Amino acid sequence: MGKYVFGVDIGGTTVKLGLLDGEGQILDKWEIPTVIDNNGEAIFPDIIRSLQGKMQEKGIRQEDLLGIGVGAPGSVDKDGTLVGGAVNIGWKPFNIPETIQAYIKVPVKAQNDANVAAYGEMWKGGGKGYSNMVAVTLGTGVGGGIIINGELVVGSTGAGGEIGHMHLEDNETEACGCGKKGCLEEYASATGIVRLARRRLEKDDAPSILRGGRLSAKSVFDAVKAGDKVAIEIAEQFGEYLGKGLAIVASVVNPEVFVIGGGVSKAGEILFSFVEPAFQKYAFKQCRGAKFALARLGNDAGICGAAWMVLRS
Repeated sequence: MGKYVFGVDIGGTTVKLGLLDGEGQILDKWEIPTVIDNNGEAIFPDIIRSLQGKMQEKGIRQEDLLGIGVGAPGSVDKDGTLVGGAVNIGWKPFNIPETIQAYIKVPVKAQNDANVAAYGEMWKGGGKGYSNMVAVTLGTGVGGGIIINGELVVGSTGAGGEIGHMHLEDNETEACGCGKKGCLEEYASATGIVRLARRRLEKDDAPSILRGGRLSAKSVFDAVKAGDKVAIEIAEQFGEYLGKGLAIVASVVNPEVFVIGGGVSKAGEILFSFVEPAFQKYAFKQCRGAKFALARLGNDAGICGAAWMVLRS
């Protein structure tokens, strides 16, 4: 039986790679740039070259490998096919396991990157000890990974858990990245918080330390922590949208815990003071007991979740 597993987490800027043992301990981790030129044609050759280089460096033979797990942006079905491609990288639909197995003949598991991060958090992070959880990634966009009884909810075309594209606002005039208007992502992502801040600051001349500086999700929550009234209004609006969205999700999947990660989560538990009241206001009575926890694995969530898919199979 093999002794090692590789976890691969493909992002728009870097590919994070990890070597884990059969017990799930991270033995090594590193990154390579995501080269998106020519519709990302170099990404998988670069990944395979890096994995083979690591095998050579560590003296790992192919028969020592339990397999390779991959998290990729976009909708991935149960067979590991990137169903609709990946717009931010330029990929057309293709099968991820077949692509890797042409070079390294070991078992390969692939899934959407947010779903893979959810597995990682359930296994070793903020969702440890729970088998019904929703992982929410608040980054450039809003990603979701839904786990019920220890299994990912992938859906028929791999789009299960795309909570960022729930429609929450009928009066929106700006388009989301998906082309629709009024998605949760437009208000709860890092860019969404900046949108809310910009609109609030334009509304009147109320004094705020946010005026004149560079707006970011971090600057908004730093201002909240400093007691800035305008920033608190922005955070309340953010919390209203996210709390309402998660209440809708809870009515469908009834999780034990929401694990909040991504760059916005670096603000810490102060987020929950804005999200939880709205969640309680909108949630169905039997769903209100859901807990809120911060993701714990940071950048390791993807490689851990990817490896977990192999180790559990």
